[in-house]
Amino acid sequence: MDDLVIGPIDLAARVDEALAVQALAFGLDDDEIAVRRRIVLGHARCPGARALGVQTPGGTLVGFGYGMPNDRTQWWSTVVEPYLRRTGHDDWLDDSFAVTELHVLPAYQGRGLGRALITRLTDESGQRRSLLSAIDADTPARHLYRSLGYADLARPVHFPGAPRPYAVMGAVLPLPR
Repeated sequence: MDDLVIGPIDLAARVDEALAVQALAFGLDDDEIAVRRRIVLGHARCPGARALGVQTPGGTLVGFGYGMPNDRTQWWSTVVEPYLRRTGHDDWLDDSFAVTELHVLPAYQGRGLGRALITRLTDESGQRRSLLSAIDADTPARHLYRSLGYADLARPVHFPGAPRPYAVMGAVLPLPR
């Protein structure tokens, strides 16, 4: 991690680079990338949206994360709200920072980059807690989130068009180190 730099990025200006990282890290095809491009560009304009990138000394993006203060009117919130209500956690949709995306290229995973991205994003958010959704499986990402204090608030959560179920997780901020 010594030669890599983590810092703010202009997500709208670097959307294609960010989606290339996400495509490799998350396994997206061209159609999924096109849909997500529109979504990311919309999120980049949201009040309070923040994006961080991991770059090589030459400026190549090898990881990124972004999020924003949660808004109950956003698509994600409208999908997860009934699941959270059923478990008695719908109040988490208020005063929370939603970590929207967090991806690191496979060759750079396991170096603490995801941990550094999410802690910096949430530390500087101004909210008292954080929300995210993750594939509802025993994955390295879920292990990372649990190690940072995230707990399952609702599962399984089914997003329209997603082939796998997700878990909605929440953590009180600041995240433990």
